[in-house]
Amino acid sequence: MANSNPGRAQDRAKVAGGQDHEVRYEAEKTDTSRSAVKDAVKQVGNSRKKVEAKLDAAK
Repeated sequence: MANSNPGRAQDRAKVAGGQDHEVRYEAEKTDTSRSAVKDAVKQVGNSRKKVEAKLDAAK
């Protein structure tokens, strides 16, 4: 049987800046504002590691 969800693990490594629930989760996780998360996604892309590093550096 074929895998119906290819690439799902990669999706968890990204932050969808347009998805409110993902922005809210990342903001709570890093103790920052939602707008800071959205700005970080715009600046460094949607890689979760890069976004978290950007938010940690901004503190």
